[in-house]
Amino acid sequence: MSEQTPSMAPRFGVLLVNLGTPDSPEVADVRRYLAEFLSDRRVIEAPRLIWWPVLHGIVLRTRPQRSAAAYRAVWTEQGSPLMSISLRQRAELERALKERHGDTVSVVLAMRYGGPSISQGLEELRHSGVERVLVLALYPQYSASTSASTFDRVTEVLRGWRVIPELRFLRHYPDHPAFIDALADSVRVFQAETGRTDRLLMSFHGIPKECEDKGDPYRKDCERTAHALARSLDLADDQWLMTFQSRFGPKEWLKPYTDETLKSWGRKGVKRVQVICPGFPTDCLETLEEVAVENRECFLRAGGEDYAYIPALNDSRAHIAALCELIEANAGGWIETTP
Repeated sequence: MSEQTPSMAPRFGVLLVNLGTPDSPEVADVRRYLAEFLSDRRVIEAPRLIWWPVLHGIVLRTRPQRSAAAYRAVWTEQGSPLMSISLRQRAELERALKERHGDTVSVVLAMRYGGPSISQGLEELRHSGVERVLVLALYPQYSASTSASTFDRVTEVLRGWRVIPELRFLRHYPDHPAFIDALADSVRVFQAETGRTDRLLMSFHGIPKECEDKGDPYRKDCERTAHALARSLDLADDQWLMTFQSRFGPKEWLKPYTDETLKSWGRKGVKRVQVICPGFPTDCLETLEEVAVENRECFLRAGGEDYAYIPALNDSRAHIAALCELIEANAGGWIETTP
């Protein structure tokens, strides 16, 4: 850490963490990314003796080709959507915090998998003189496979430091009022432009059912978000549903499944559907390809007529304001909040 003069308060830093993305949509880069992701014991809890031959003998020989094709479908001139949006989120968040608190606040972006790594992010904060770090992982709902995995990596890095910073970790924020307000406003704005539909589907990333059986509170957090959003939008019980997407492998995952629900709705005569993904603060492969494209096809093939995906909060003004509120609420004594 850099030395501070007696009159200078220790600098405060935010480590803004997102999941991560391959460096490119090429198969080799996608394979490298998947290998890191699927080697995380928090993500795949199977014993290594069982999982390792499956991962290296089957999954990494077949899945990268399919995933690379999906990434190519959403890749932009700026690169990965998740990366380009995350960079804008970081810049806008730092700008907003500095407007309120001056140059004593730094915001650094890190990815749990791929780059810039959590190690790189923490080093950047250290070299800028930061002595207090708040880790804000962009996972509104807690799961061991996301939030706890990020905590594991942060503490693993800090174990190698001689002088560690003061550390705070924002575990989750499933029904924080500013977050829910931002989500609700995004729905209202979208519907003001496109009209209302028969149903609003709230699709969250899934986890294996056995994780819930072991005590993971993820479903409860998703329910907190979904019910708070439904109340804010004044939706009747038959106007919305919470589902889970992105299942992987043969095991049962949290239900109801997003794709199966859309097929069922189409067959039952539901004609118009809008889908929002309240667990994804940043648009990425799972929202732009799986939800916006694949699931649309599922619904239309089953008899639906109108399907629309409501974009993630991304770097919207409401989302940045909500993140500022979260940071200020969890940085008590580190920065002075404004009235």
